[in-house]
Parts: sequence; structure tokens; C-alpha cells
Amino acid sequence: MNTVISQDSLLEFFYNKPLSTLSQYTTVTTTQAALYKLQETFGYHEFRPGQAEAIEATLNQSDSLILLPTGGGKSLCYQIPGLILPGITLVISPLIALMKDQVDELTGNGIAAAYLNNTLSREKVQDTYQQLHNNTLKFLYVAPERLFQPQFMERLQSIPLSLIAIDEAHCVSQWGHDFRPEYARLGQLKYSFPNTPVMALTATADRATRKDILQQLQLHKPFLFTGSFDRPNIRYTLQEKFHATKQTVQFLKSQEGQCGIIYCSSRKRVDTLAEHLVEQGFAAAGYHAGLDNETRQHIQDDFRRDNIQIVVATVAFGMGINKPNIRFVLHYDIPKNIESYYQETGRAGRDGLSAEAVFLYDPADIPRVRRLLESNENEDRKMVENQRFNAMAAFAEAQTCRRVVLLNYFDEFRTDACNNCDICLDPPKRFDGIVEAQKALSCVYRVGQRFGVGYVIDVLRGSSIQRIKDYGHDKLSTYGIGKEHSHDYWLSIFRQLIHHGYLLQDITQSSILKLTENARCILKGEVPLQLATPRLTDFKKKATSKASHLNLNYDKKLFARLKKLRKLIADEGEIPPFVVFSDATLVEMCIHLPTNEAEFLSISGVGQTKLSRYGDDFMAEIFEYSTEVTS
Repeated sequence: MNTVISQDSLLEFFYNKPLSTLSQYTTVTTTQAALYKLQETFGYHEFRPGQAEAIEATLNQSDSLILLPTGGGKSLCYQIPGLILPGITLVISPLIALMKDQVDELTGNGIAAAYLNNTLSREKVQDTYQQLHNNTLKFLYVAPERLFQPQFMERLQSIPLSLIAIDEAHCVSQWGHDFRPEYARLGQLKYSFPNTPVMALTATADRATRKDILQQLQLHKPFLFTGSFDRPNIRYTLQEKFHATKQTVQFLKSQEGQCGIIYCSSRKRVDTLAEHLVEQGFAAAGYHAGLDNETRQHIQDDFRRDNIQIVVATVAFGMGINKPNIRFVLHYDIPKNIESYYQETGRAGRDGLSAEAVFLYDPADIPRVRRLLESNENEDRKMVENQRFNAMAAFAEAQTCRRVVLLNYFDEFRTDACNNCDICLDPPKRFDGIVEAQKALSCVYRVGQRFGVGYVIDVLRGSSIQRIKDYGHDKLSTYGIGKEHSHDYWLSIFRQLIHHGYLLQDITQSSILKLTENARCILKGEVPLQLATPRLTDFKKKATSKASHLNLNYDKKLFARLKKLRKLIADEGEIPPFVVFSDATLVEMCIHLPTNEAEFLSISGVGQTKLSRYGDDFMAEIFEYSTEVTS
């Protein structure tokens, strides 16, 4: 269905077109009106998959549940109808940082928007309420905690509310990976505002979570759209963890000052790593829930404004990070589920340009996380969390295309390899590992099955440390029989033997190694054994994958100049640089070199407001650079 908008509404949608051209329009469809708003306000020339259908459903007063990947354009699904509908759009969002980012972007495009949270002064809150009752706002962002304050609900009843958008809707569901009890009350909205369409949006929700969202929110005959979870611009890379801090530094050096997030499992690890990176000269800061609100806000602002490039964080630095030019996400530790991993990696490359998702994997992390999950007293929740962690562990151990594993998990079944993950770009190599296994298992046996993996490797490699001499293990037949390989090589071998079930680590006795019954057939050479060749290479810049069409050929020097200009303008306006223009928009400028208004408006991400605010400065910079190059 394509609803027709009456002649009386034409001037609102075509307000800046010459009056002489309006005679050609007799009716306007919702799709035409939506596309016009997309182009004129946001500077984009076509909708992404699912956006037009979601917008049309809302304009037809339907409830909806929209699943699109991070960076897939969820916000436009409610922002476009919010601009077309006559009243105010209420956006329920769980995070202060997300509210501020989205309001900054909307106001940067000339749209009246505001947010209410506990960071605002009393005067600012009262000013926002005044705008609300004067009907001068189009979008108001609030947290669920404020939403259900009696006085606020009374205010909402007195204003023309055209649409309710619930962002990060998976928080509603008890089966969601980030369930929040305060979201559970949102189902009451359909009783308070029965005639107002509700749009629920999320980037990650499996079947159980989707079903629960619909039930909890009481959505009536909703329009459902599930977009592709594929993010082809993100390269997924897993590297076995040997020296995590050293590996992290090597990776960061390969990124040449790009913006990124490093996720760690504990506050202590965040503080230690962040301090080390600063000592190494990186513009980095640590972020976790143990910091006071003012410090966390300061770090968020510095990251948004490109004053720091790297945030080392726990999952407290999470949902709704709206910064589009994050070029990498590195997981220092294994996440607890694929939903979290997918959402966190999805914060990279939101602008559509190439990005990296790096995962440092230590198999020893798996039993550690399992012990943490067992502490949950809710048996149903414990069962769900264990099932999801099992899927995460299987992803880490996978020997097939990582993107295929991810997409299949989200019921987007594929078999074709992506050519943009570590498995595709550097396929695992296997070898006859029976001799290495016999050396390793024999050494565990010879030291009495009383030591951990590090000590056994020292014996294998013939280390001269005093502890080995004190135990007399330098006299063993296995002493030094593995000296031809590095410590990290043997660590990989031992991890594989544990994974195959030939060794176990006794966590009740300081993780000492013990032989299993299955080890007997390996020691006797009765069965063959294929092991993976340990991957010990450092992070380096890899060749661009042919699958990534987003590594475009553009003038890097001009790009640097435009980024510098963008930063100056952003600092003057006290806004994040991406609110001025995204990296993707700057790249397009570097390719097409616009020097007049028509050419500048043809750049994706340039609407009328940004043309009037920034066009002259950027076109002047492009013209000056082009003149210098050709002179």
C-alpha cells in the first residue's frame, strides 16, 4: 500500500521548491514524501533495504519491529516518519551517550530535537519542557526511568504524540542478551497511547527474543522486518592469545592512529591496559562502571570529538555508541555470547568504510567464563546464558568462514565464504602432529602431572631456570626435546591437546596438567592425529580483500586536510566531528571534488542544512587543494 498525501500537505514537503513547480504535483505518496525528506534533510539519495517499508508502515499507523544491523540505518526508520507526521516523536533510549549523539546529529541537520536525562540542569529541563508544550520539538529522547514518572506521563498526555520509537528493544526481553528490568514496563505504553504507533528497533535478537519483544510491548498486528546481519565492510580476525598486551600494541601500530574500542572482561584489566597504552604514546583512556559519572562523560566526549582515539572498556561502554568513524573493535577477552560480540564489533565501520574486528582468543578463558555463569541463581537464565556461551565458544573454535558462522547463528543461512575473515584469507593449515603430541604428553607424565603448562613447556624447551634444576627435571629424558620450537608454538600445541581431550587442566589444583585416558592411544602411536599449525604471526596490514568494495581509491592527502577542517569546525561548534560530516562523506568529496552547490549536494550525507552551514568552507578547501596540485 502507498498512502496518498493530500494537496494541502504539499507545501510542507516541498517548502523550498519554486512555487511554479508545484502545479505538476496533484498528490504525493508516502514513499515520495519519505524519499524527499531523506534527500533534502539527510543528503542520502536512496533508502537502504527495509527502511522504506518500515517508514510506510509507520505512516499507515502500524506498529512495527525492525531488526537491522548496527550501521544499517535503524534511526532513519523512525526519524523520516517523525519529520512527516504532524506531532512529536518520543524516542526511548537506554543510554545518555546515545541520546546526545542522536540529538546532535538531528540538530546538525536542522531538526528540532532534545533529550531529557539526569545530566541536564534544571534550567535546561524546563526549557525542553517549554519547547515540548509549544510544539516546537519534533523529537524527544528519554530513558525508560524518566518515562514512567507520573508527572512526565501527564505531560505526554497533553501533547500531540505521533510516534513512539523504542531503541535497543532487545532490552525488553528476558531472553535478550542485555535484559533491563526498567524496560519491562514499556508494554504499558499501548494502554496509555492506544492510537499511537510503536516502533521497536534492535540490531540483535534471536527468535525467542523477537517473540518476547512482540509480546512484552503488546504490539498490534505489527509490521516485521529483519534485515541482513551481514556487515561486509568488517573483517573478522581471531588470533590466538599469547602475549595479549604485546599483540594489542602491535595491532594498534598497524592502525596508524585510527579510532577504536578495546573490550576487556574486568575493570582491573581495563585500567592496566589503558595505562600501558598511554605510556606507549597512544591517545587512550579507560572506561568502566567504577568511574564516576563526570569522568565517564568526559571520556565519552573526548572520544566523540576525536580528542582520544582509543577507549579501553568493559561492556559498560556499550549500546548505542553512535560514532560512525570507529575503524576497529578489539576483544581482549572472549565475550559471553554471540549477540554481544556481534553488537560490539558492529560499532566499527558504521559509516560503511572498511573496519576491523579482532578477537584475541585463549581457550583457557572458556572454563573461567563458565564458572562465572554458574553463579547465576536464576536457573532458567543460567541455562540460556550457558547455551549462548556454548555458541560463542564454538565460533572461537570454528575452522570455517567466521561470517558464515555468525550469519547462520542469526538464521541467515549461507554457505559461501566471505573472503574477508582470517579463515578465508589465511586458511588453517594442518599437519601430522603425533610426534609433537607424544613429546608434550610424555613431558607431562615425566614431571609427575603436577605442574602447569608454562613449566612443562620450559622443561620441553630445555630452560635453565633454577626451579627445573631444583626438581631435577633437567635430568629427564624429555628435557629439551622440544627446543626447536618457541614457547608460543608449544602453548598452541598444548591448547589443542586440551581441546581434543588428551589433557585436562585441573582448576582445583592451580590448573596443573593431567593426562586423560584418551592420551594412552596417542603415546602408543595407535591413532593418527592432525593438529593445526600454530599461527604465530604479528598483526600486519593485510592486502585488501576483493570482497570489500569499500576500500576506495581516493586522495589521502586531501582527506587529511578535510578531516583537519572538520575538526576545527567541530571544535568551534563544540560538537563531534561526525556531526559535521562522516568519514564516508569526506571520502566521496575526495573522489568527486565538488566545487559548486549542485555538485556538493550530490555528495551522500550532504543536505540543505549542511550545505548552508559548511559548504563554502569545504568547497574552498577542495578548490585550494586542487589548485595546488595542478600548479
